[in-house]
Amino acid sequence: MPQSIADAGLHASTLKRLNLKLIPFLMLLYMVAYIDKSNISVAALQMNAELGLTAQMYGMGVGLFFLTYILLEVPSSVILTRVGARRWIARIMITWGIVAAGMSLVQSANQLYGMRLLLGAAEAGFTPGIIYYLSQWYPRSDRAKAMSFFYIGAALASVIGLPLSGAFLHLDGYFGVSGWRWLFLLEGIPAVVLGVVVLRYLPDSAAHTHWLEPDQKAWLSRTIAAEQARTPVSHHAGWQTAFRSRQVWLLSAFWLLQAFGTIGVTLFLPLIVKSVSGQASFTVSVLSALPFLCACVFMYFNGTHSDRHGERGWHLGLPLMIAGVLLATAVATSNAWFAYVLLVLAVGLNWAATPVFWATTTEYLSGVAAAASIALINSIANIAGLGLPPVMGWIKDATQTYDFALLLVAVALIAGGLLGLYIARTPRSTPPVTTGSPQGAGETNPLQHQGRG
Repeated sequence: MPQSIADAGLHASTLKRLNLKLIPFLMLLYMVAYIDKSNISVAALQMNAELGLTAQMYGMGVGLFFLTYILLEVPSSVILTRVGARRWIARIMITWGIVAAGMSLVQSANQLYGMRLLLGAAEAGFTPGIIYYLSQWYPRSDRAKAMSFFYIGAALASVIGLPLSGAFLHLDGYFGVSGWRWLFLLEGIPAVVLGVVVLRYLPDSAAHTHWLEPDQKAWLSRTIAAEQARTPVSHHAGWQTAFRSRQVWLLSAFWLLQAFGTIGVTLFLPLIVKSVSGQASFTVSVLSALPFLCACVFMYFNGTHSDRHGERGWHLGLPLMIAGVLLATAVATSNAWFAYVLLVLAVGLNWAATPVFWATTTEYLSGVAAAASIALINSIANIAGLGLPPVMGWIKDATQTYDFALLLVAVALIAGGLLGLYIARTPRSTPPVTTGSPQGAGETNPLQHQGRG
């Protein structure tokens, strides 16, 4: 139903405060998380040779992170709903920071495997926990844009983190320590520090904030509660509901296919760029960062445009399909720099679907069922992280090129885009309604055009 003038004013002023107080801090947390999870891709430029790792062994080390991450993702997210976001996110950050810094001590492939398993266990629940947390603060009409800002943190982690990691490699030899060891140590410490800051700064709910006015708190609580009451999966449903929902499994399949791009390309990107360009390590790290700058722009505009027009399906499916086509074209071309440009665009478009996807998911679920479902969806997607890096490493060792591995990723992205369009046509039994928002009247499917009537 349309907003009153008073509600419209509260909507604008409340969102302004949320965007100022929550988003920059959450972006910073995710930037640090993403750097610690993916900096192994830059460390590999020195680490593989020092530890005697083949591409397949490196892929195994990358993939093992996702084994414990997948197993503990749902339990960790359910615990977050019980103990509160502030305490649990702080616990996650402190433990993963310690393990991430401890990566600097590994001396063999087996030790690398063990530390990656520990890192996955420590970080499990962080991403779905933040997504769930954002869904408790942002109305549906603003959620895709909010999610885009959060994931811009991940993309910026690559824009900033890859060159930074490349710079740390130049510390090679200082105090007799290898550059890749400095990289792990220096990039693990900030997570521990920020985990302590989370305990003091991050509010569990609007009621616990000191920076929202009483009328803003009341409007926000009322709006979120009304939306949660009308989600197809009840706010009071148990966490087991996640495993019985056909829609959750469809969303999981989409996110798995999308993860072929975010995981398969991201974790091998410096090695792929080096094989194409033949440049030095720092130049490779800079070239590897540019696709994620493109991803920041694409995510912001795709998420904002989806919110503005109240449409989810096309914003979900088309970017993935185009990304797959561009990636396949990059493999087919013989011009290295044209292939690089296509790779930049493919990475950006692959990420563009991300904020729309999580906005869509949190429009369908609420409560502990939402936390469990977000974690389940993320866990299923991370099967790609568990299986794809070793497969890509094996293909590279067998063929001496990444071309066939990238074609596999391209096919997955095209299939994911088609599935996204199919999900957009899947009917929902309960029409969600956004109270106190300019959108939402008469909605039947959050993925389809929501109508502004």
